[in-house]
Amino acid sequence: MGSSTASSSSPSSSFALWAGVAFSAFFTLLIWALGNRLAGIELLPDTGYSWYYWKLPAPTFWTRASSWGFYLAHQLAIWAILYYAQFVLKPRYVKGLHRVNVLALAANAFFIFLHLIQTHVWYDGLAQDTTVSSSQGSVIVLLVWVLLMENNRRGQFFGRPAPISKEVVRFARTYHGYFFAWAIIYTFWFHPMVSTSGHLIGFFYMFLLLLQGSLFYTRVHTNRWWTFTLELTVLVHGTLVAVMQGNGLWPMFLFGFAGIFVVTQMYGLGLSLPVRLLILGAFAGSAIFVYGNLGWDRLNEVVRIPLIEYVSMFVLAGLFWTGLRIARTVKQLRQA
Repeated sequence: MGSSTASSSSPSSSFALWAGVAFSAFFTLLIWALGNRLAGIELLPDTGYSWYYWKLPAPTFWTRASSWGFYLAHQLAIWAILYYAQFVLKPRYVKGLHRVNVLALAANAFFIFLHLIQTHVWYDGLAQDTTVSSSQGSVIVLLVWVLLMENNRRGQFFGRPAPISKEVVRFARTYHGYFFAWAIIYTFWFHPMVSTSGHLIGFFYMFLLLLQGSLFYTRVHTNRWWTFTLELTVLVHGTLVAVMQGNGLWPMFLFGFAGIFVVTQMYGLGLSLPVRLLILGAFAGSAIFVYGNLGWDRLNEVVRIPLIEYVSMFVLAGLFWTGLRIARTVKQLRQA
């Protein structure tokens, strides 16, 4: 049934990718262009890191019902499409598009437009009832999950894989789509579509992730340069938002995510040894220059994000291993 799910006249997945990137850029500009319509909404004063500023002081039934209702509809729709593709159609990876890819692309485009309308009518996102850490945490786990999932292909530390069982990695690869869909769609509906620089960059990144999540079972979904670009965008987003906030933490995000690139990600790109050494030298030289001016007491910022992600990856692998072991034991007891 695999290849029959793809239409012989369907556009290539590469075309769909570039069209999706263009759509993402266009819609980001649309959010910016309509931003002034939301300027008159009065918000509570910002009280610090744990406070999310862009939420209504007095939410109503409809502000909550619209954000949660549309989020749940979006979430369940994409989960249903993923399940149908994985366990019913079971398609092979192709250069073109399966019909379920077209369905996923259309569903995500529909809910992107719906979220814009919802913002301009009711404003509030899920942030009204959840914490900032829940949104940030979901994306962090997604990034950590990618590190685990790619362990066998590109290694973990300078090309060498971490001692993680193939069964755990296989489980992570098999079911990653469902968690990724939750993390992305939850974060997407967490924020109203306002036009601050940080939101615009964030929504553009969310659009790219929704695009990637729509192209499952296509060759472009596993293209190493495209998937690397999605990982690298975290560095750009985190650094630029920190610069805009003026909190002085931009070097931590820049060198933290760049450190993960140097230690792990660049080994999945097929780069030659001289190129890898050049990148390593550029990273070390830039860090020495920046922290030589900022103060050597801040040099520990370079390892904070990599340390958090690598430790979290081993924790995630341990949780998967424990769950698989329990499932195997239960299965054996039932068969006994």
